[in-house]
Amino acid sequence: MTITTTALNNAAPALLDKPVEAPCTYSIGRRLSILLAVQTVIGLGVLLAFIYGATSMLFVAKHEEELRSYTSVLVDVMREADASGGEAEVKAKLAWLAERRPGTFVQVQRSDGSAFYRDAAPTFDVTHTTARGMDFSVPTQTSGVLQGKLVLDCSQDAKTAKRMALLLVGAVLAGAALVGWGTFWRVRCSLRPLLDLAAQTKAIDARRMGQRLALPESAEELQPLIDQFNGLMHRVERTYAQLEGFNADVAHELRTPLANLIGHTEVALSRERSAAELEDTLHSNLEELHRMAAIVNDMLFLAQADRGVKARRGAPVSMAELVRQVVEFHEAPMEDRGLSVVIEGDAKLPVDEPLVKRALSNLLGNAIRYADEGSQLCVRIAREVGGGGMRLWVENAGPSIDPEHLPRLFDRFFRADAARCEMEKPHHGLGLSIVAAIARMHDGLPAAESSGGITRVGFSLQAKPAGA
Repeated sequence: MTITTTALNNAAPALLDKPVEAPCTYSIGRRLSILLAVQTVIGLGVLLAFIYGATSMLFVAKHEEELRSYTSVLVDVMREADASGGEAEVKAKLAWLAERRPGTFVQVQRSDGSAFYRDAAPTFDVTHTTARGMDFSVPTQTSGVLQGKLVLDCSQDAKTAKRMALLLVGAVLAGAALVGWGTFWRVRCSLRPLLDLAAQTKAIDARRMGQRLALPESAEELQPLIDQFNGLMHRVERTYAQLEGFNADVAHELRTPLANLIGHTEVALSRERSAAELEDTLHSNLEELHRMAAIVNDMLFLAQADRGVKARRGAPVSMAELVRQVVEFHEAPMEDRGLSVVIEGDAKLPVDEPLVKRALSNLLGNAIRYADEGSQLCVRIAREVGGGGMRLWVENAGPSIDPEHLPRLFDRFFRADAARCEMEKPHHGLGLSIVAAIARMHDGLPAAESSGGITRVGFSLQAKPAGA
């Protein structure tokens, strides 16, 4: 066992020292800029590729037209020259035309394949891909059918097309860069309200819980987020205030029994005491300890309810029967004050019997404490209209509660006034808070009303859990 413990202890620092990996983050502006730049490259690339293809087709059509036109001229000139002067005249005319069309090359062969005419050394490479050719034939009287080939120099147009392609590629890249930079700048400007909200959020702390998010100019996309955050902060502020008040109330409630314990113990130790006196001191201290234990147990129960714990429902039971069982438990204090109870209505619901009895006991105890002596208490049970739940009220005649105190009646440690807190019957102010918690555990709600000397406090319960 010792070896196992040592191994675990030695392994613990390795687990603690393991670095926590930071979540991957990205820049919205950078990502949008890249996406729009890529879209721009694709869009402009397709458009400019279409333009380049159309221009290349125009160049090809232009070359074909030039070849057909010049070929027609050559055929006509060779026919006329053959008719007027024979082979010598044909060759002279071809040489004369070659001098005036430097961007062309003409080669003519006889029908047997022998060379008839060839232009001087061309100024361009006739075998290059930029050169385009066209064959033609001319019937003559002296040499039969001559087979010729016309080659056109298209290098200038090819260079123009190449420069155009480079220009278009540069335009695509420049457009993408411009769009990317412009998008990044606009996104940063558009996201500036988010940076303002982040700065406002960072400024909120425990000393400035009332601060809320706001923008000088409301943004339609951000306003729902601002409203939700402000609503959350309102709930946090309210919970924080309740927690501060609760801590103060707990300290106040525990201070009295602790002071009593300390005082009784100091008095008992101030001089020698008899066994009977020490026993009385211990009994008194035990009462204070029981009171403190009750406060702690109630607080633990409320903490469980706050975490969303639901009641364990059993078989349907009669609520009137549960009320009668609780009334029997309170017979002694009711007889002391001359009170009676009447139960009106009934309903059967699947509930957690111990919890519902506890809520009923708290309501009856509260009503007995503040009811006029000799009056009658009334417990009303009614089914809710249009639902499977029920509502229960405990009514007593006595001092009315101020309307401004009713919303806080179920807060922890809340007491409306000194007149409703009898010092001879001390209680720690958690009874109605527990009633509200039990109601929520049954998917119900507490309720209270007081007017004309009649106070009604109760709760609602649902037959089925929420979402069932």
